[in-house]
Amino acid sequence: MRKTVSFSRHTTNVFFHILTRCNLSCRHCYINPAQHGEQTLSPDIIARWLEVFTASGGKPNLILLGGEPTLHPHLDQVVHAARSLGYGSITIDTNGYLFHGILDKTSPEEVDYFSFSLDGATKDTNDAIRGNGCYEACTAGIREAVHRGYAASLIYTVSRDNIHELTQMPPLLEKLGVNRFFIQVIGLRGQSAGMNSASLQVERGTWKTLIPDVARQVADLGIAATYPKVFLEPDEQFECAGLVADNYFIFPNGRVYRCPLCEDYPIHSLFMDHDKLSPTGKINETDLFSLQIPEGCVMNKLLQPGNLLYKDDGSPEYRIACCMLKEEIS
Repeated sequence: MRKTVSFSRHTTNVFFHILTRCNLSCRHCYINPAQHGEQTLSPDIIARWLEVFTASGGKPNLILLGGEPTLHPHLDQVVHAARSLGYGSITIDTNGYLFHGILDKTSPEEVDYFSFSLDGATKDTNDAIRGNGCYEACTAGIREAVHRGYAASLIYTVSRDNIHELTQMPPLLEKLGVNRFFIQVIGLRGQSAGMNSASLQVERGTWKTLIPDVARQVADLGIAATYPKVFLEPDEQFECAGLVADNYFIFPNGRVYRCPLCEDYPIHSLFMDHDKLSPTGKINETDLFSLQIPEGCVMNKLLQPGNLLYKDDGSPEYRIACCMLKEEIS
């Protein structure tokens, strides 16, 4: 199976937001232009920044995002540059509209995956979250990409608004010809941060039973399934990807984060300075990675504590896992 983003230890992933503009306005969009910038980076700048992460000879996985990255008129040039720099895999995250004829300007040999976002097994549920017409556009985009020989993955961001349709996804994935399925937990970032978290996040009991079960059903169809554990068992060790993996989230304004939970705040650990990766001053996100707390993830405790519960003695009932270390069933 082709490589793509790997949510595991000892891996390097570069999540490059080449613009923040999008044709949609999804209810749970995490993009925050005030913190991430509104510019569209030129292909020359993108190529120079991409080179920074392969200069040491490594072969990281590259994920090109937006906004909607296919709105970038020179996305094909970015793909060509990344391939020439030796990235281990190249994935384009898209809402399925596939602007600027990107399927005509690249090839399955250059793009390892087109990763499509769909948040409902039916158009009624999906379009209530992502906008009218999105379901038809996304499924049509998947079919066209698969028809042209591209590998397709699908991202389903689970919330209380759409979890009732998650069990309908396995047969749909098989019908569409999807190769990989990523189940995401909704994060309280961007537009979601301004909403009532209780109306979005799925409660622990449902998550622990339903999510692994659906992932196994998908894997039984020959489709690799990846999902976050979120809630650790008492005997499970907590690990932070900031310490055991290398993930970089790059934004058009030059900010580079290591943890996606921090992206609404100016606590990025790195920034692009004259085409070099430079550290920011203290205190930033990296100063928090090594902290050990009973709740597990420090960032979750600080930024979205609403999914924690405590016993009468003040100790947490469970710990929250790192969102960048996930389970994969294949």
